[in-house]
Order: sequence, then structure tokens, then C-alpha cells
Amino acid sequence: MRRVLAPLTSVTTYLRWTCLILGGALATPYVMAGSVVDGLLRLPDPEGYPLLVRDPVVFTAMLPVIALTGLFLPVRGLELTAARGLLGVEVGPVPPGGKRTWAERRRTSAWFTLHLGIGAVVAGATLALIPFVLWLCLLPLFGDPAGMLGVTFEAGWTSAWGPPAGVVTLVLLIHVVAGAGALLERFAPALLGPSPADRLAALQERARRLAARNRLARELHDSVGHALSVVTVQAGAAGRVLGSDPEMARAALTAIEETTRAALEDLDHVLGVLREETDREGAGDKDGDEDGGRGPVRTLADLPELIRATGAAAEVTGDLGGLPALVSREAYRILQEALTNAIRHGARPVRLVAAVGDDGLSLDVRNPIGERPGPGGGRGLAGMRERVALLGGRIEARAAGGEWLVTVRLPLHGDRT
Repeated sequence: MRRVLAPLTSVTTYLRWTCLILGGALATPYVMAGSVVDGLLRLPDPEGYPLLVRDPVVFTAMLPVIALTGLFLPVRGLELTAARGLLGVEVGPVPPGGKRTWAERRRTSAWFTLHLGIGAVVAGATLALIPFVLWLCLLPLFGDPAGMLGVTFEAGWTSAWGPPAGVVTLVLLIHVVAGAGALLERFAPALLGPSPADRLAALQERARRLAARNRLARELHDSVGHALSVVTVQAGAAGRVLGSDPEMARAALTAIEETTRAALEDLDHVLGVLREETDREGAGDKDGDEDGGRGPVRTLADLPELIRATGAAAEVTGDLGGLPALVSREAYRILQEALTNAIRHGARPVRLVAAVGDDGLSLDVRNPIGERPGPGGGRGLAGMRERVALLGGRIEARAAGGEWLVTVRLPLHGDRT
């Protein structure tokens, strides 16, 4: 008994009822249009063909029009709101941006037709049966001298069956509403929610954004971390020789100025990319590469400035300017991190060997191991490994013979800029 009466007191049932009546309201223009067409065509209406039968026939004939409307008009947003708010359905998010696919159109059309079809039936039954229930409940008091059902009912005990019949009718109506709402709730996730292709696209978009943010993190770590390390070392050196060797102190201060200026440019670039990424997310745009169409500002063309700032002894063989843009900019960041680790954790001198050959680009950075250990497995080394893996190269970082050695081999093919 408790299970039978549950729909009568359930808020969910009445929210579903509202959703169904909304479907009936949306179906009203189609019914009116069908009735107008029926009147204009003056279809035969033989005697005994009651309106109660003709209207459902007209509405059934309009179902293909409803389906066609759902196929082309942007009704998915409205239906999603109704399903989530009134049916309480957990419908997965639709991937932002992009054009509507025909698969999505067909599923939306099927849901729209189902919602309006069932909603029209329930709304019609509600409009007809609620007054009928009231009439039954008032039957013992006033009777029915007009004979609405073709039979005259007198007031009094002879019509006492009216209220119980009205209650039974109302209970049956509520249970029909609960069942119809449950049917819509069952189909909503499949027809309005994301398809497997949509879910795959959403996962790919999430992976792209995570890759872009990881790249931004590497840019910030490499550029700003390098600048802070160089500034710390050069400022210490300038302080030690300020009285005894003004020229060396001046050179150190110049290196500090150049390094901080370069770091500010890199920081401006990273923040600009972050703003562009945020704007694309807000606009639902999935196009464009992960830097917003702007490559990092530092390449191996800036290597002399990096060497001068760090004070490394460098030996360069081959034409660094002829490298693919992607290899050049990633190699610069790798060298920047390797030199930063060398001056932060190691001792002088720092030696750099860069060579361009037919089989690729070779980078070797080595320095004596200082009082503090050489680079461990921190974020800097992890970032270098990620960049090398991106280019399909190899990296080795190890201690050997009292030195910390970083060896990188990068192929020259696969420019993706």
C-alpha cells in the first residue's frame, strides 16, 4: 500500500508532471497548425466522427513535423534544462564549441518528439480529468440534471459513488504521470547526453588543455627559475669584487640586467598564452595550437646571451640557425635548465658543447659537483625529459668522475610549428 501511495506524496512526481505539461504546451502550436490545415482542406467529417477522436488523429499527423523541427531547430538547450531541472536527470555535459552532428540532431529530434508526444497526451488527460474528478466529487451535492454523460443523476445517496470514483480516477492519473515521467527520465541520458564520440572529444580536449598548462608550467620554471639563479650568482659575484675589480662587477650587473629583461619578456609571453587559453575556453573554441599561435620567444639564436649570462665556456659546432623551429626552441629551454642547475647546484667551470650533425643535435653540459649535490629528480630534470621525449630524442643525466654530466641527443626531423 505504501508503494502504491508513494507517487501521491512524491515531489518528484509533480516535477515530472510539470515537465510533461511543458511538453504539452510546446505541442500546442503544432496541434493548432494541424487543426488549421484540417479546416482548410475540409477533410470529410462523417456523422459519428467525434472531436475526441479527430484531434488525436490530427496530432498524430503532426508528429513528423515535430520530429523535423527537433532535427533543425536548436531545441537541445531547452530540453536539457527541462530534463535536469524537472526530471532530475544527470545528463553529462556536451563538449563546447563545434558544429552539430547529424547523430546529435537525430537523438535530439527523437527526444523532442517523445517529450511533446507524451506531454501532449498527459496534458490533455490532465485538462480533461481534473474537471471530471471535481464533477464526480460534487455529484452527491448537486446531482447532474443536465445529463453530461447521457444519464441524469440525482443529488443524494444515490450519487454517493461519485467521490470515491473521482479519487480513484485522480490516483490513476497520478500513477500514469509518474510512469510517463519515469519513461522520459530513462531515455533522457541516452538522447540528450553526450554520445561516446562526444565523451571522447571531451577527453581529448581535456588532455589538450592539461598539455598546454604543463607547457606553461615548464616555461615559467625554465625561464623565471633560470633568471633567479643567474641573478643570485651574478649578484654574489658582483658584491665580492665590487671594491677590487669594478669592471668585473659591472659585467656581472650587466648580465643581471640582460637576464631579468629576458625573464620579463618570457613571463609576458607565458601570461599572454595563459590569457589566450582562458579566452578560448570561455568561447568554447577548441581550435588553435597550445601556444595560441605564438611560439616561445627564445631559440638557440639566443644562445650567446644565455652563455654570457651564465658564464659557461661554450663550444659550438655547426649551424644552429638552420635547425627546425621546434627543435631550436625546445633545445634552448633544455640548455637553459641544464645551465641553471649547473650554477645552482654545482661548481665552476661550466662547459657546454653543442654540435649539429647529419644525425641530429648533440648537447653536452658538464660541471664539477659542488658542495651541494647535483640535480636530482626535481621538476627541472623532469621538464627536460618531457621536452626530449616530445622531440623523440634521448637524455642522460648522471654523475661521472666528479662531474655532473647532462647529455642530450635530438633528431632534426618533425618540425611541428
